[in-house]
Amino acid sequence: MNKKISIFAFTILFTLHASAASVIYKYQNLAENISHPWGIAVIDENNILFTELTGALRIIEDGVLSPEIISGVPDVLFAGQAGLSDIVLDPNFATNRRLYLSFSSPDKYEKTNTLEVISAKLDSKKLIEIKTIFKAAPSRDTAAHYGARMAFLKDGTLLITSGDGFNYREQAQYLDNHFGKIIRINTDGSIPGDNPFINDDDALSEIWSYGHRNPQGIVVIEGVVYENEHGPMGGDELNIVQPSKNYGWPAITYGKDYSGATISPFTKKDGLEQPIKYWIPSIAPSGMAFYNGSMFPEWKNSLLISALVPGDVRRIQIEDTLSNKEEILFSDLGRVRDIEVSPDGSLILATDGPNGKLIRVIRRN
Repeated sequence: MNKKISIFAFTILFTLHASAASVIYKYQNLAENISHPWGIAVIDENNILFTELTGALRIIEDGVLSPEIISGVPDVLFAGQAGLSDIVLDPNFATNRRLYLSFSSPDKYEKTNTLEVISAKLDSKKLIEIKTIFKAAPSRDTAAHYGARMAFLKDGTLLITSGDGFNYREQAQYLDNHFGKIIRINTDGSIPGDNPFINDDDALSEIWSYGHRNPQGIVVIEGVVYENEHGPMGGDELNIVQPSKNYGWPAITYGKDYSGATISPFTKKDGLEQPIKYWIPSIAPSGMAFYNGSMFPEWKNSLLISALVPGDVRRIQIEDTLSNKEEILFSDLGRVRDIEVSPDGSLILATDGPNGKLIRVIRRN
């Protein structure tokens, strides 16, 4: 599947640089008073799909928010961090109109739920040809740490992040469950024959990597998979993820429990991968996008990571490896849940909460 990636990576405890340099930008509100916006999928410059955690799939058409909710979304559990989460478009969306949704799925007649991913075809304002292509197992009785972000590899397979369920963190180290994993499947739900654990009888064949806590951002750049995830109290991470690798949670961590207690005395162990960057204190990273657009040439070749605490976007330049600097952008918007890049080079941001906004960031001349 992937050729061996040679990475010279070093770990950096951030010193923050709160400067937007000489780039002058302005905001345009695309939608206001929207309920917990979570995931964004840009069709083109003027047409944007987005999810509301409460269960609605919405669309901005020709630059205007449609009052009509897209129908056909399955039943969604909205509680705590649970809800309708990410949306990604099929690589051939322009011709097949297919998309993928992740959400918290309530178990029938039970007080449990799980992460589910469906494929569907967008037919005007409704979803048709709906098919479940992944359902995490086992279910959980918590409403937290779903992961639920998705990204395509260049071979057309789909990566899905699956969180540790908060109360199930030890399971992230075991390959017989989906807690704390990154999953790789085909878009019809089948398992690629070159997955790393396909011949391991003690492992679930759809697992691609493990030892994750709550992966909230994932992006693929020239075949390299970048992933961010929440630590506990401190220890948020940015990783370069490779198949079969163990990313350590909770055996190693740079964070502590919310009570202040030690989760692990170790930050490093043989056989466990190190993050390429980590944050103390936590920034609560959420979405992530790669910027290579023309509107802001100063930001070319950068990772843009939306963050919830205190609320901003972190720009990290990519060279052969990641640099040791980051720039803080858009710190006046509060909690930023997701970020995407429009074909014209503008940025689309989703602010978090019951009165969220979708905002376009453009250059101000």
